[in-house]
Amino acid sequence: MRPLIEISDLTKSYGSLHAVRGVSFAVAEGEIFGMLGPNGAGKTTTVEIIEGLRDRDGGRVSVFGLDPAKAGSEVKGRTGVQLQQVALYPRLRVREVICLFASFYDRQANPDELISLLGLEERRNARVGELSGGQAQRLSVALAVVNVPELLFLDEPSTGMDPQARRNLWDVIRGFKADGMTIVLTTHYMEEAERLCDRVAVMDYGKIIALDTPRNLVHEHFEQDAIEFSSTMDWSISELRGLDFVSSATAQGSEYSLFSTNVPGTMGHLLKFSDAKGLSIDGMRVRHATLEDVFLKLTGRTLRD
Repeated sequence: MRPLIEISDLTKSYGSLHAVRGVSFAVAEGEIFGMLGPNGAGKTTTVEIIEGLRDRDGGRVSVFGLDPAKAGSEVKGRTGVQLQQVALYPRLRVREVICLFASFYDRQANPDELISLLGLEERRNARVGELSGGQAQRLSVALAVVNVPELLFLDEPSTGMDPQARRNLWDVIRGFKADGMTIVLTTHYMEEAERLCDRVAVMDYGKIIALDTPRNLVHEHFEQDAIEFSSTMDWSISELRGLDFVSSATAQGSEYSLFSTNVPGTMGHLLKFSDAKGLSIDGMRVRHATLEDVFLKLTGRTLRD
């Protein structure tokens, strides 16, 4: 598949702050491409430059073979953008807002079909100001695709949704891909990226530090399973890392994770260690490594840091 987006040596600074430092990547036509990174990593600035919403300092950006800084109207006409926060007139009704946005474009989706697709049937006549956070997010997604875009940008699309609504939205996004849309997804939900994205780019301090499929990233950085346990007592991470068969150990509050090449062996040593030190273990479980483990290993931070 040919690249629909091509970025080469992209840079952007705000005074002495280098927000984007020589970023290069391509997004293939028809793929779902994820942008991951802690707050301040540069991903939002990068995406806004691609969308044509922000000027760049240097580098090359091509969308549909066009420079969005020079051919912004043409690029925007073929693009849909869902922002994390959208300011809409609160007294307008849901269907009115969708019809209003549709009137801006020559190519329009059917408003009633969008309302049904995004699960807003019972709220079609509700005022925007009466919507819950999750309903407002679904409306923002509907508005982003009202022009039937070839390229769709989604910024935290499932924020504020309950687990069932989130999974329903995932099915909708998969449907967009099946219809031929190319999607750039920014999310704080690692499971969302793992389930939806064909490839993900991990950004930190203005640079891309990893780019591959979620599966390949996990396999590259973790060949072992994780032992997780909780404890109300403070454990020494350096001592945990020194246990037999342990390749890495991390802690987040009272939650501890050990990656081991020999899970039964490590569990035995862990129990002996806890007895010798007088430390408590409140529940223990074993799981496979995930994209979140990769992220923590690469950045040392959670997505919300």
